[in-house]
Amino acid sequence: MTTHFEFWDYFIFIAYAVLILGVGLWVSRDKQGHEKNAEDYFLASKSLPWWAIGASLIAANISAEQFIGMSGSGFALGLAIASYEWMAAITLIIVGKYFLPIFIEKGLYTIPEFVEKRFSTNLKTILAVFWIGLYVFVNLASVLYLGSLALETIMGIPMIYGIIGLALFAAAYSLYGGLSAVAWTDVIQVIFLVLGGLVTTYIALNTVSGGEGVIAGIKTVYEATPERFAMIFDESNAYYDMLPGIGVLIGGMWVANLYYWGFNQYIIQRTLAAKSLREAQKGILLAAGLKLIIPVIVVVPGIAAYVMVNDPEIMARLGDAALKNLPSLEQADKAYPWLLQFLPTGMKGVAFAALAAAIVSSLASMLNSTSTIFTMDIYKQYINPNASDKTTVNVGRISAAVALIIGSIMAPLLGGIDQAFQFIQEYTGIVSPGILAVFMLGLFWKKTTNKAAIVGALASIPIAMYFKIAPNGWSTSPIFVNIPFMDQMAYTVLLTAIVIAVVSLLQNKGQDDAKGIPITKQLFKTSPTFNIGAFAIMIILVALYAMFWN
Repeated sequence: MTTHFEFWDYFIFIAYAVLILGVGLWVSRDKQGHEKNAEDYFLASKSLPWWAIGASLIAANISAEQFIGMSGSGFALGLAIASYEWMAAITLIIVGKYFLPIFIEKGLYTIPEFVEKRFSTNLKTILAVFWIGLYVFVNLASVLYLGSLALETIMGIPMIYGIIGLALFAAAYSLYGGLSAVAWTDVIQVIFLVLGGLVTTYIALNTVSGGEGVIAGIKTVYEATPERFAMIFDESNAYYDMLPGIGVLIGGMWVANLYYWGFNQYIIQRTLAAKSLREAQKGILLAAGLKLIIPVIVVVPGIAAYVMVNDPEIMARLGDAALKNLPSLEQADKAYPWLLQFLPTGMKGVAFAALAAAIVSSLASMLNSTSTIFTMDIYKQYINPNASDKTTVNVGRISAAVALIIGSIMAPLLGGIDQAFQFIQEYTGIVSPGILAVFMLGLFWKKTTNKAAIVGALASIPIAMYFKIAPNGWSTSPIFVNIPFMDQMAYTVLLTAIVIAVVSLLQNKGQDDAKGIPITKQLFKTSPTFNIGAFAIMIILVALYAMFWN
């Protein structure tokens, strides 16, 4: 499929690209008489206001894996995939109230730096290597692959050129400017992202209703496929293994979300760059509120596309062009790019800019955080402890460039995967349970020892791999096999926590560890604004789940 772009589509998209590059380079400039230091480059001089933090959190999070991958999952299995978004809103509130106060009090640059202060340099290095590998080989590669797949589907651009173009676009401002350039351009990216997503949702629903509007479109979609609006699956559902019923609410989804929003460098780095803890918490609250509407722009279009391709009357109305590159249950990730061809002139440019904004902002965030971890936790720790600020910043730029090159080489190798959002969740789920167990016990259980944390982190990988590989035939054990991957994560984090607890108790005979964090009620005290906002979000979520339970 090559979607026909008119003059105004190209104009809007080019204007977006020029605006992002211009703002990125402008905020990246060195102020007169001041050379960029490590805090400037990696933490945006600790000057970000709440609204920039909230916008940047969403821009870093929403990428091709949401627009393409989550729309594909919406096409295949329906609204239930929105649990990742809606439960993230609750997770953000938890992170803002209970994690951020500790992180900001310790003046961190990176999440591995917290590990060093709480446990040891050895464990910090282990986790730093984990994260760098995950960001480069899974996150960067998958975002580049999905982004280039969209360009190929929509514009007919060969995948390799799409990968190179996206990589160069993200590198153009993020490598030079660091987090400041990334965060401030993210404010603009979010505007395009939300506007373009809403436009696509509107057109999809209006098309389904035969031009009778969004409300009629929602009614038509629901009546045509009510089963795709069930949030909680039973075991008879074909996709129960992906979203295992009530386990979504009380099981592994918490592992995925707490790890991602609480201990993921390229997410939490924005809050570490806040003017103050209160500003960071308000930014978290804004991101949680935005999370409530994300399914409208990334999941609903996928459901609408499913109704469209399975309705002969709608397909006849759309004409022969709609028959090219049709999405299917086997190729669900084509759903969002397929929808874009139906947008009117000008709106195609807006929607395409939204997709590009999602891709480029996430790439820039991942690059900046990968370079931060490598520079602060590997280079300054082992290679050049006395590096000057100028050297540190230059190493950050070089390491980001190397990560981008490796990710670009890996991206084409992901060809052929379907429902990429699920692919990313499953492979991140091998690492995340062990890291979550280490952090949760390290934060809130003072008896946790360094040796126990190392043993737990290392043991978590074979535990996770057992759950993943055993169902494929090498194990005949009836215990913990053939269970959904989300439940696998829940079991892995529980078993890892038990390993850590047992080793800690054997080592310190029940005494508090010397590096245990003192916890007080005052540390977690939040403002009335945060409390009221958090309560309102919780009420909305309860209403949503009650409405779409089954």
